[in-house]
Amino acid sequence: MVVGPVVSSVLYAEDLRPGDVFELGSTTVDKDEILEFGRRFDPVPLHTDEDAAAASRFGGLIASGFHTVAVLQRLLVDAVFSRSGLIAGREIDSVRMRAPVRPGDMLHGTMEIVEIRPRDDGTAVVHSRGTLTNGSGTVVLELRGTTLWEHHPPTGAARPEASAHPTGR
Repeated sequence: MVVGPVVSSVLYAEDLRPGDVFELGSTTVDKDEILEFGRRFDPVPLHTDEDAAAASRFGGLIASGFHTVAVLQRLLVDAVFSRSGLIAGREIDSVRMRAPVRPGDMLHGTMEIVEIRPRDDGTAVVHSRGTLTNGSGTVVLELRGTTLWEHHPPTGAARPEASAHPTGR
């Protein structure tokens, strides 16, 4: 099942099924973002110096892989996590940077549910795969991770309303 870009009510572990794909929407990465992120967090010339980047094998400025991961995280929070019973991230199993992200690239995100493992403590471990593609459809990032989610509250218990808080409370 493909789920639209915004979850309209609180989403709990029981609402997820392996194979569900959440459309996360799109965002454009601009040159100033790449330079700022690079200068603050990954100050190698490919991300901070246009002249040095132009002389590299990439032929120009590219976003840090960590910046690209942060873009995926923002899309995840905006589309799903801010309206869910997500408790916390637990683990990133793999991050694959498959193609460079360049200034002006529009990135589109998806999250696929791979596995849900209910636990006896009212939570569930959810394995998922996040992907970013650029405007030409090339996968630029693939991330596999594990998060901890709430189960539905017991019948008759007050259910939290969706909010901007990552846990949906």
